[in-house]
Amino acid sequence: MQPGVTIFDCDCVLVDSEVIACRICALSLAEFGITTTAEEIADRYIGSSARAMIADLEILHGQPLPTDFYDTLRDRIEAAFESEALRIDGIDAVLASHRGKICVASGSTPERVRRCLTLVGLLHCFDPHIFSATQVARPKPAPDLFLYASQQMGTDARDCLVIEDSVLGVTAAVAAGMRVIGFTGASHCRPGHADRLLVAGASVVFQHMRELPGLL
Repeated sequence: MQPGVTIFDCDCVLVDSEVIACRICALSLAEFGITTTAEEIADRYIGSSARAMIADLEILHGQPLPTDFYDTLRDRIEAAFESEALRIDGIDAVLASHRGKICVASGSTPERVRRCLTLVGLLHCFDPHIFSATQVARPKPAPDLFLYASQQMGTDARDCLVIEDSVLGVTAAVAAGMRVIGFTGASHCRPGHADRLLVAGASVVFQHMRELPGLL
């Protein structure tokens, strides 16, 4: 049965952005003596908001980061997005053929989501139904963002379907009482990622967007 609304995560579902962001983050942290890798950043923080990530990093490494670290990191990531490939293969066809209501629910800021979607030519598919963790009290893995999105779309949470690539996102969708499908086709996904999404509560996982219409 067609869901009342299909909720798409943005990063690594609509745009292949996280591998870029994690690389820039690891390089930026190294400037302050925090040694980590893009893979470690991805494993721990994909699906989380940038501010939640920074707060956790400060606790984890026992040192405060500069007050302008968030702004500097954001600017560096956005500059990289302008020059590196972001397109998820097949997403254009999925959205062109989809007939139900859709929206975006992302841990990123509305400005970043809109810019990324503009770069890959998808903003018109969702605008104005773009929802951000900055609009709710708690980021993923809390259910707040997905519940907010369903309320704004006028649809009961039980009638929503979420497309997510991260464990935190799947966890949040399940906590919101929504069915969630896991996507494993983004660049950051490594062996075993599908199993992690299933354990988190995804009802099924898929690797290429061409598979998604048959799962809706």
